[in-house]
Amino acid sequence: MEWIRNFLRILWRLWFYVFFGVSILLMIPFLLILTTRESYYPFLYKIIRFFSKSLIFCMGFRLSTQIEEPLDRHKSYMFCPNHTSMLDPFILIAMVPNPIVFVGKAELSKIPVFGFFYKKVCILVDRTSPKSRRDVYMKAKRRLQDGTSVAIFPEGLVPTEDVVLSPFKNGAFSLAIEHQIPIVPALYYDCKRLFSWTIFKGSPGVLRVKQFASIPTQGLEKKQAAALKASLYQKLYAALEKDAAYMKDTNRLKNNE
Repeated sequence: MEWIRNFLRILWRLWFYVFFGVSILLMIPFLLILTTRESYYPFLYKIIRFFSKSLIFCMGFRLSTQIEEPLDRHKSYMFCPNHTSMLDPFILIAMVPNPIVFVGKAELSKIPVFGFFYKKVCILVDRTSPKSRRDVYMKAKRRLQDGTSVAIFPEGLVPTEDVVLSPFKNGAFSLAIEHQIPIVPALYYDCKRLFSWTIFKGSPGVLRVKQFASIPTQGLEKKQAAALKASLYQKLYAALEKDAAYMKDTNRLKNNE
């Protein structure tokens, strides 16, 4: 029976890429127009948000959200979720009505068709280039001045599945303090289990999300970024440790050795 389950999982994964690819192709006329000016981004974000909600629904997922504090629709934030799956950006977009621009990996711009639009709507960073990392600050500053929020996965890349939470990078915290915008942390508890990078693992189900109350940065200085980063890391790590389903899946590889 295991081979049947694996075959169905492969079909399910293929459906993800088919849905994603066909949707991008259908949206090309709108994307070509709405990526010509940054002022069009709020309209583009509405389309991306509809796509994200549709993708989650059509993959058989449902969101179960716990939101500690409602967001101000007219305010900019720095969103900092944990990173466990390729679903994570779509969940964040589906949950947040405020237009968000992501700081993302430059390598994704090489994907045919998708990469063309990706580099137009995201702030790209080449983590091997100090110049690229510096440029992120200037690009983010311009977008924040337009009232757009920024999202950075502070872990950087998706860690291996046996890692509870990877150490955080500095960028999100330095940017938030520099622009005096609040940080909104979030935890995605089930993406690792239900839609990981492992092709023979996962299934439709409920994705639990906890969006914490925003952390103000008003009055903080750049030298306090490290302490802010450490404090938030400990807070999120402790919350993940208390979640039995998340920890069981995280320890799965070690337990099977």
